[in-house]
Amino acid sequence: MSFLLYIVGLAVLLGGIAWALITAGLATTYVAIACLIVAGVGIMMAVARTRSKDPPA
Repeated sequence: MSFLLYIVGLAVLLGGIAWALITAGLATTYVAIACLIVAGVGIMMAVARTRSKDPPA
């Protein structure tokens, strides 16, 4: 899987989360905090899964 595909999926996920939280009436500050946390975890997962493997020594 490519890193770009993970980032696109993460953007769709973040949009859905933000939309749901705003529709539920949550304050914008809490929506931003939740999105930043999910974005951070998502980027870490994308980097971990798409980085090239170290060659055996």
